[in-house]
Amino acid sequence: MEIQLQNFTPAEQATLRLRALYEGAGYRKYRCSRFEEYALYQEYQRFLPDAQVVTFTDLDGKLRAIKPDVTLSIAKTAQPGAGECKRFYYNEEVCRPSRESHTFQTIHQMGLECMGAVDAATQAEVVRLAVQSLAALQVPTVLEVSHMGFVTGLLEELCVPETARPRLLELLNEKNAHELHAAALAAGLPEDAADALCGLLELHGPLSATLAAARAACRSEAQRAALEELQALQNALGEESRGALLDLSMADELEYYNGLVFTGYVAGVPRAVLKGGRYDYLMQRFTPGANAIGFALYLDELERLAAQTDAEMPEKVWLNIALPKGRLGDKAYKLLAEAGYKANEDYNDTRKLVVENPDAGVRYFLVKPSDVAIYVEHGAADLGIVGKDILAESGADVYELLDTGMGKCRMCVAGAAGFADDESRALRVATKFVNIARDHYERRGRDIDIIKLNGSIELAPILGLSDVIVDIVETGTTLKENNLTVIEEFMPISARFIANKASYKFKYRQMCTLLDKMKEALAQ
Repeated sequence: MEIQLQNFTPAEQATLRLRALYEGAGYRKYRCSRFEEYALYQEYQRFLPDAQVVTFTDLDGKLRAIKPDVTLSIAKTAQPGAGECKRFYYNEEVCRPSRESHTFQTIHQMGLECMGAVDAATQAEVVRLAVQSLAALQVPTVLEVSHMGFVTGLLEELCVPETARPRLLELLNEKNAHELHAAALAAGLPEDAADALCGLLELHGPLSATLAAARAACRSEAQRAALEELQALQNALGEESRGALLDLSMADELEYYNGLVFTGYVAGVPRAVLKGGRYDYLMQRFTPGANAIGFALYLDELERLAAQTDAEMPEKVWLNIALPKGRLGDKAYKLLAEAGYKANEDYNDTRKLVVENPDAGVRYFLVKPSDVAIYVEHGAADLGIVGKDILAESGADVYELLDTGMGKCRMCVAGAAGFADDESRALRVATKFVNIARDHYERRGRDIDIIKLNGSIELAPILGLSDVIVDIVETGTTLKENNLTVIEEFMPISARFIANKASYKFKYRQMCTLLDKMKEALAQ
């Protein structure tokens, strides 16, 4: 009986195609046990995507864990000999915590690993298979590459303090130029060094053109070596590198990856479906002198494509923009209208949930301010305008492209006039911004008890419910009228322009055009 692939889900179709691809390239299937001794993950915790794992005591009395990662298990047992390169592929499930549901979830991964004597040809082979893996999905895709050595080379050349690097890398990954420059100056870097770090955000686009721009921006031998490696990769891939993007601001997971890194995106899926790169440091923990490169496809993400057909793929590129209801949304829309993106009808004068401008290629929809970042992160909106307080509290995985300067206020710690902190006990903090407050005091190393409130935060210290509050302060009038005072200001708040990470890859040109016009409107 002939098998009809169209009767399978996108993930099932991908599994069949990828298995044929990897076996045809000489990769041998690796079968993992569902459980591993917890000691493995405890020792190599910094190489895991999340430190939380599900553990249990087995019948033999040993503490075991439900597998949160496949690569660690393969690296532990591969043990390639000198000059040997072992090639494996896998089709496994791992168990990891979900930030959205706050529970553990099973994630279906399929990928491959090359371990041992990994040379330039082997590296190109793996990236080629990543390109072919995306092509096997038979939907529009894009592969984005980078090199950790370009970023770390710049950090070394600029003598960036080790303590400042995590925050600067975090801002780089968010494409948050406005805060990156300020954080670099706060770390003691001179103006030209801060500009050089922000310049990394400009090194994004088609592979060939971006390589040329990056050469002009080189400041160290380490950076030049990284670009030579990327050029060699492009030469080896030939026509298969056509359509690939280069983003030299990619710098996440520096603990794990040490050289070439790459990420794959699928149109219609809000987050990356493929991640991979060189992880020599991890491999050498198990086999001294060995190198490694590999990637994983997150097949569960492909289920989002089940309802899509080729006929339903839109021909026109639309930018879907989520605006917050209320005064901030009105100000944001006014700014976009002044930038040339006015809708054909005023959303305040209609009961429609979505208004648009087909000529400009934009759609607007109003949502609760606290939901804007959620719509953008999950791909229902490509872009959004949201307050920094809501963005920081949600922890949404989005790009923060612009500080509009609208709705300025500040996040503060406030308490009774003359308040003195008793450090012999936990500080009682009342707030509706639980994550912001926790992060602030963790950075200071202060033990706190958080009391979550949803309104009238100022009442808490007055009635003895808390010692202090963490809340937004605009003018300070409410605090003064209740005999409270600002103890500390620690976060400037304003409206930020954010983008979905996958949409940014597929609609980069349209987003940049809109962003430039918004900057021009703000400058007027």
